[in-house]
Amino acid sequence: MVDDPNLTQRLYEAGASFSGEEIKQMSPLLSFFLSWILPIIIFVAIGQLMSKKMIERAGGKNAMSFGIGKSNAKVYVQSTKGIKFSDVAGEDEAKENLAEIVQYLHDPDQYKEIGASMPKGILLVGPPGTGKTMLAKAVAGESNVPFFSISGSEFVEMFVGMGASKVRDLFRQAKEKAPCIVFIDEIDAIGQKRSGRVGGNDEREQTLNQLLTEMDGFEENNGVIILAATNRPESLDPALLRPGRFDRRVPVELPDLKGREEILKVHARKVKVADNVDYNKVARMASGALGYTMQVDEGNHYLMSKEEIENKIATFTGGRAAEEIVFGSVTTGASNDIEQATKLARAMITRYGMSKEFDMVAMEVQTNQYLGGDSSLICSAQTQRIIDEKVVEMVKKQHEKAAQILLENRDKLDELSQYLYHKETITGEEFMKILHS
Repeated sequence: MVDDPNLTQRLYEAGASFSGEEIKQMSPLLSFFLSWILPIIIFVAIGQLMSKKMIERAGGKNAMSFGIGKSNAKVYVQSTKGIKFSDVAGEDEAKENLAEIVQYLHDPDQYKEIGASMPKGILLVGPPGTGKTMLAKAVAGESNVPFFSISGSEFVEMFVGMGASKVRDLFRQAKEKAPCIVFIDEIDAIGQKRSGRVGGNDEREQTLNQLLTEMDGFEENNGVIILAATNRPESLDPALLRPGRFDRRVPVELPDLKGREEILKVHARKVKVADNVDYNKVARMASGALGYTMQVDEGNHYLMSKEEIENKIATFTGGRAAEEIVFGSVTTGASNDIEQATKLARAMITRYGMSKEFDMVAMEVQTNQYLGGDSSLICSAQTQRIIDEKVVEMVKKQHEKAAQILLENRDKLDELSQYLYHKETITGEEFMKILHS
């Protein structure tokens, strides 16, 4: 094709003979379709095909079913042969705390008549392998109600919005089968503190927001009890732990000597054992639990005086002081006590205004308090050095106080140690009985 509009006229004038066809121009509409619309259609089709392949690779044959946000929770409808509290040994305190839930599920109308309601969420907290899932199943077995079980990681999907859709579907099923129990294992997978920064994991945060919304709900006493388990309660979002959600915490700790013996007997029901098996001896060989002190306040106690905090610090230093007095050396067993004592002493100075040097001046603020952000000092480097010195001085003073108390009561220290050596645990009542005997 030659771009010469006068070519035909010149050929006529020269006497040349020629033939040709008139080329028709393409329709503007057809040109637009071929140049713009068709490439877009082809691009979208290729994209959908690739997306389908990615989903299938990520989730297998049934991956496309997640597109509608169906919950893949396992549902166990309890029968008369379900797991009972008698099948769970070594966690007497936890079973005692959960007995109220069983009573409510047996007769929810009793609570409705007096205007009372059970907590919607109960958090089982403890190290891995202590039987948190088994306890949740036992609650359902004792109550003879359906039991939904799902892991927190199963909510988190590759595409934004699917996790939230799964939460909605799970609670829809639970309400249809109420009264029932919903158990979420490893809830920290979706319940971690929100950073509040742009560019975070939107899928996980949307899933958490949907869970918070479902737990609030609009219906009271609907018979859906939510149990969740975690071994990292400090990582959970504050909004998840506020009243009306997971406001009740049940510790599921490592079993003591008596608990280990009971666990052995439960498992021995399923196998043939000799008549002369000494379960107590085997339980002693299975010792793992070091030691810790659980401080439980009597009644509601929201405010602490300076003297009470100082006594708490002295209590935290008691284990290390006992090591120094009895053995003349120290071990790593006091690591958590050191952390807690230091945290309290620093808070007294920087946040509670309990030091003569700084009086009622805040030296520390919490960044983004609602989202549970970290604290940061708001003072000069020189002042920070003084704070550090005062913290060391305060902890050291209470450490010396604890050591003095133990020295003055050395005979009771030895008596209590022997009791713990044989029993492994001691209650406050038992402690006071020995102390005053």
